[in-house]
Amino acid sequence: MSRILVLCYEYPPLGGGGGRVAAHVASALVAREHEVCFVTGGLPSLPSRSMIDGVRVIRVHARRQRADTCSILEMCCWVMASLPVVLGEAFCWKPHVIHAHFAVPTGVVAWIVHQLTRIPYVLTVHLGDVPGGVPEQTDHLFKILKPFTIPIWRSAAYVTAVSSFVADLASKAYNIQPKIILNGIPALLHPHQSFSQVPRLLMVGRLSIQKNPILAIQALALVRELPWTLQIVGEGPLLLETKDCVRRLSLKDQVSFLGWLSVSEVQKTMEKSDILLIPSLSEGLPMVGVEALAHGLAIVGSRIGGLRDIINEHHNGVFFNLDHGAVAMAQALRPLLENAVLRTQMKNASLHKAKNFHWSRSIDAYESILEATKRDH
Repeated sequence: MSRILVLCYEYPPLGGGGGRVAAHVASALVAREHEVCFVTGGLPSLPSRSMIDGVRVIRVHARRQRADTCSILEMCCWVMASLPVVLGEAFCWKPHVIHAHFAVPTGVVAWIVHQLTRIPYVLTVHLGDVPGGVPEQTDHLFKILKPFTIPIWRSAAYVTAVSSFVADLASKAYNIQPKIILNGIPALLHPHQSFSQVPRLLMVGRLSIQKNPILAIQALALVRELPWTLQIVGEGPLLLETKDCVRRLSLKDQVSFLGWLSVSEVQKTMEKSDILLIPSLSEGLPMVGVEALAHGLAIVGSRIGGLRDIINEHHNGVFFNLDHGAVAMAQALRPLLENAVLRTQMKNASLHKAKNFHWSRSIDAYESILEATKRDH
């Protein structure tokens, strides 16, 4: 049994898929009789300390204003506010190993604590913390920050990446070969799948430039003559612009905005959906995509590296080229809207592919690396 100090600036209900992955891994390690303390971010409405699924969760309040997004300034504030808390745990609780999710900002804390205590850390990278991962949002920052991040990567006992695409980016940027541990899903159940003559589409995630929601609305306007409905789960900086696009294109009767939902509420929504739309400009390995496989959803996604691990083209989903815009997405989506048999075949194929993402495989890999780190140090 090991004492594992997990660091991640987001933990549900804060953030997106990365925080959910970190939370799942932590609770699974507790189920395997490890002791886990998780230091994360907070909001005034959330308790500073709690026990969740056996994990001792410490939320550091550091000027964060919203659950769905965290600014650069808020990240910097979290680093400064969490550092004394993490050092306190390091000296008093004496963890065997630190598991840091995201090289930036979380890796900064892990690196400083390692320098002061010599407690080894494992670094898990997700996408936006790697140069080139989210170029439209972070490239200008990495031009300045990259030299300062090199020690974070070099000092880690091990580096893992959540997808082959993220691993390739890390290798290119830092000349490091991370171990790929795909995001997993809990024990596979037989999902409840209801049938509907009208295809039920779903988008889940931050409404941001990276997630590209307006492209999806524009594509759906090109197939307005076909029957379909779309539910959008999430909030973010493009929420008002996305709603305005729906209004301007006269799609209000077919598109509904559900806001920010809990994990269980998202799962219930997936159970009543047929097709997941992922029009993103970039992804690591989207947790929502992995969960869609387990719920038997066909997937229509942009042809980006982060989706190649979850979509087998024309098998459980379809790619479209971002360069060709809304027209390409509409063309990819149209056959699924027109052909119920094809839609059902792809949904069943997703259920079959979900078997490759069972959590036990992911947790086996994380546990092995964390235990190796403990032994080696």
